[in-house]
Amino acid sequence: MLNQDQLIHNQSGVTDCSRCGEKVSAPCFCCAENCGFYLHKVCAEAPLELNHPFHPHHPLLLMQKPPSSYTRCICDFCDKTCEKFIYHCSCGLDFHIKCALFTFNIAENNLKELEHVALQHPLISTENGDEKLKDAAKCFGCWEPLVKYTHFSPDCGFNLHEKCTKLPFKLNHVCHRKHPLALQFNSERLSCKICGETCQEGIGLVYGCSPCKFSVHIECVSASLDLVVEDKRHEHPFNLFTRRLSFICDACGVEGSYASYICCTCNIMVHKKCTSMPRIIKSKWHDHRLFHKYFLHIEDFRVLNCIMCNDEVSTDHGSYYCSECDVIFHVKCAMKKKDSYEIVENEDEESADVSSITKVLEWNDAGEATVIEHIMHIHRLTLSDRVGEYDNKCCDGCLLPISDSFYYCTQCDFFLHKVCVELPKVKQAWHHPCQSSLVLTSNEVFRCVVCHYLSKAFAYKCEECKKSACLRCIIALTPGARTYLGHKHPVFLYTENRGGCVACGRNGIKWLLRCKDCDFSVGNVCYSLPIISQHKSDEHLLLLTYHDDNSYSENHFCDICEERRDPNLWFYHCATCDTSTHVNCVLGKYRFLKLGSIIEEYKDIHEHPLTVVKKIYYYPNCSFCSEPCLDLALECTGCNFFVHAKCLLKAGLQCNMEPEACHCRDQQLSSSASFAWCARMVFEPNEATNFAVLF
Repeated sequence: MLNQDQLIHNQSGVTDCSRCGEKVSAPCFCCAENCGFYLHKVCAEAPLELNHPFHPHHPLLLMQKPPSSYTRCICDFCDKTCEKFIYHCSCGLDFHIKCALFTFNIAENNLKELEHVALQHPLISTENGDEKLKDAAKCFGCWEPLVKYTHFSPDCGFNLHEKCTKLPFKLNHVCHRKHPLALQFNSERLSCKICGETCQEGIGLVYGCSPCKFSVHIECVSASLDLVVEDKRHEHPFNLFTRRLSFICDACGVEGSYASYICCTCNIMVHKKCTSMPRIIKSKWHDHRLFHKYFLHIEDFRVLNCIMCNDEVSTDHGSYYCSECDVIFHVKCAMKKKDSYEIVENEDEESADVSSITKVLEWNDAGEATVIEHIMHIHRLTLSDRVGEYDNKCCDGCLLPISDSFYYCTQCDFFLHKVCVELPKVKQAWHHPCQSSLVLTSNEVFRCVVCHYLSKAFAYKCEECKKSACLRCIIALTPGARTYLGHKHPVFLYTENRGGCVACGRNGIKWLLRCKDCDFSVGNVCYSLPIISQHKSDEHLLLLTYHDDNSYSENHFCDICEERRDPNLWFYHCATCDTSTHVNCVLGKYRFLKLGSIIEEYKDIHEHPLTVVKKIYYYPNCSFCSEPCLDLALECTGCNFFVHAKCLLKAGLQCNMEPEACHCRDQQLSSSASFAWCARMVFEPNEATNFAVLF
């Protein structure tokens, strides 16, 4: 066995314990042959079988590595990966050696390994902004922040409140009179019977009764319950009411037990935490403010599905709703993530500018606006439904083909879908990480942060990070039920679980629009595919087709690229010519740059405005790379200047990669060539996935 001086002299660059993987400290053992094998004294003496007081029903067995059926082993106490020896239980519990022995010492009231840490008053908490302490500054007994007097040991990694070192192993509690409660691991991750919540970090320690499946957080056992609670958000006081039966909270609709608070005036019963339920919140999931109400009239809502989880909301209990829209939320959904909403304390505060961005000049008898002025166009716009007359036109807002009702300009080539006209000036986006709202903009070339396509259309731009999202993605990712032409049932946006898209065949997509009634799910990018499209290879309109009834495998080829096509995936089809093509072969890489658009952002590269063109009968050479412009290009009508779209991207869109990761910064090339290189590496969409390649 080595002491500290011997350890320092003996080490040859190897400092980790071969059992627990932690840094070796004295006293420890090392191999007599000096092969680099070290063991902490406590790891060397760790028993092969540990009967743990906090897990009395099964022994913990010391194993050199996790069972072969595991893909990854996570310690159920500290919630970190186990890479060395573990203590394993047949019921599925796994612990680091140090976590199993540490908690064993707590149970035996043996805190010698913390004696080297002075009792102090550092006021350490996760809110002090110290990044180094955020993970360490929590008590391993109750998982609460380490405030007030505490055993704090960032070196050994185990920290305890002073009060948690003196917790009784067993106690009697008014909430469970049948059996005493024992301090134990929350191995079944039961929710606390008092607060209704489950610890999110590791299993933690709780007071529980195993036969009754009863669990109470340490903090909830020790906290005193106020007899009366008054909060300005409710006009009457709440009084404590204890009983050993469960109840449904009238504020949030979630089950509670044992300790509730009642308002006799309003005849409601709530959790303690719900006595201060916010009356008004601003949510990133909706453009208007949301109001909390205990009971709603069912006839006031056409649909009672929560637009976040898509499950029905019971109007018998509290919920959040929009007073301007037919929208309702579960309380637990609206307040699930703290960074997705903010509380409105001042009820007289004005809501965000979500008013219409149009001025209506004329109405028809059906109440539709027939002539309008839109802030993104200088001329008046007229409502029309004559889609057939403009089947080769696209909406200037989303750059999808004209369909259904639309507005058009009688003086110039400008079109807007009716749904794009009705979008607000300011938009809340739940998928955008910044707290700022998104503001409608136009006349800029941008790369959408959601689908990664280059576009020159309307966009919602964040004033904080300056990133933009296209209208197609904003509409696709707006929660709620919607119809889809390719499916007979309504589809709903789901954001929690990844899945596969029936359109492109990709798996692992995190934002899907799914059907509740059948196995149909489409990714947010494929949801926006145009129903009709055109391509130079066919004089007719091509229709988006969802299944191929042709049973002859030799016909499953793309008539543009002549490569094999999966008949189970969506494709474009011409019924007249009986041709079928890949979606990406029809739409191309730069599908959202409108032909004829004028781009003026590149005056540092060329002095004149450039026009988006696609040459069909001849392919001019690019003025940058000298290669033919086979795809989309930008042309100067005033002089003989052509440039690939990808070669010009670097000039107006800065590379968003780290300097050490961007190849264009290291290439010994001309400036024009390096522009093309960076554009190709960073901004060129991937044909297989519809996403940008980000190396």
